[in-house]
Amino acid sequence: MDMITRYFTITGGYELTVMEKFDTLIVGGGPAGLMAAIRASSLGQKTAILEKNPSLGEKLLLSGHGRCNFTNALDDTDAFIKKYGDNGKFLYSAFSRFGPRDTLVFFANTGLDFVEERGKRVFPKEGGSQKVLDRLLLECKKGGVKILRSSPVKAVKFKNHRVDCVITDSDEFTADKYIIATGGKSYPRTGSTGDGYTFARQAGHTITELYPALVPIRTRETWPKLASGCNLRNVRLHVLLDGKEVAERFGEMEFTNFGVSGPIVMDLSSHVPDWSNKGGELVFSLDLKPSLTHEILTARVKREIEKFTGRRRFTGLVRLLVPAEMVRLILELSDIPHDKPIEYISDEEIADFVSLLKDIRMTVNGLWGFNNAVVTRGGVSLKEIDPATMRSKLCDNLYFAGEILDLNGPSGGFNLQICWTTGYIAGSVNE
Repeated sequence: MDMITRYFTITGGYELTVMEKFDTLIVGGGPAGLMAAIRASSLGQKTAILEKNPSLGEKLLLSGHGRCNFTNALDDTDAFIKKYGDNGKFLYSAFSRFGPRDTLVFFANTGLDFVEERGKRVFPKEGGSQKVLDRLLLECKKGGVKILRSSPVKAVKFKNHRVDCVITDSDEFTADKYIIATGGKSYPRTGSTGDGYTFARQAGHTITELYPALVPIRTRETWPKLASGCNLRNVRLHVLLDGKEVAERFGEMEFTNFGVSGPIVMDLSSHVPDWSNKGGELVFSLDLKPSLTHEILTARVKREIEKFTGRRRFTGLVRLLVPAEMVRLILELSDIPHDKPIEYISDEEIADFVSLLKDIRMTVNGLWGFNNAVVTRGGVSLKEIDPATMRSKLCDNLYFAGEILDLNGPSGGFNLQICWTTGYIAGSVNE
């Protein structure tokens, strides 16, 4: 292990070793930290990463259930940035230097083949998350980045509005520039336990309120468990606050033992705290047949009844109209007896049945926790970060990148793009 000076001091019962000085020292070996290291080392910076886990990119490996939707091919900067809500404006300067198209060029240059799928989501052509991580680690190796695994940071020392040093269990590290890329609080089993927020607060930074985001939603009703695991495609979900629609989504969702999940639900989850804080009852209205009006669906139901009169009961009719996994749930919610012959179903009952298929209501009863969240909503206040450099406005040689910032977006590659962009900018040498 290279060292310029070495001395020992007894602190907290263990020996500290003063290590060589780096130009850029990065705390956190996730996607943002790796990109920052690659950028810094490519500019000739002597660079190191301190990673608390035995291996890097633990959370990246879980991305997209291992497939790794690493960015989005939406070719409109304004539209892309709107995906991040009001805070997205912070990214305009950074995107002008390293945006989604630059990300695609970067990974193509590493030799990664990728494909664009529905919703302009971009995935590796093969190998998934592991392939992405391997490319990042190879680029770090090419740049001579020193990676110190199993090196959790215990303390960050500050002096005269600058970071003075970073301390692990046994070593003390110094650098000209420090980048905090420790992630948020989501998936804490991967090492994202909120350590970076502590360091940021010590530097004087404000941490906005933290919530789990891109997370399943709990419902007050318990009947969703009757269809647990049922994945629905091409459905529409309306969000009602005190009876007034405040949002809607079209796409895929899933029932769980405790409520609902799936892409459209998880995208809505980021907004649930805002709606809940306004008071009132928050309700999801699920339309299983969004492409059919009430009239057209009613006509279809009547045709099925005429077609199978004398041969089916209500249970059989339900099976014709919804996925098998949902039959039990629909029977539970409908007032029509399960064994009623379909020829005896009245027009009023048909109307009620159609209304049920078009408007299944569930009362939102909170979010699942950080253990099940893809990302964290909230973080280091963007008001205290220079958007052109990712440098702290409070601490001259401190920078932030990735999920630790108060930035988050919907599923579809938008959150990893935050990591690539802010990591690249933080790793750049200021002009």
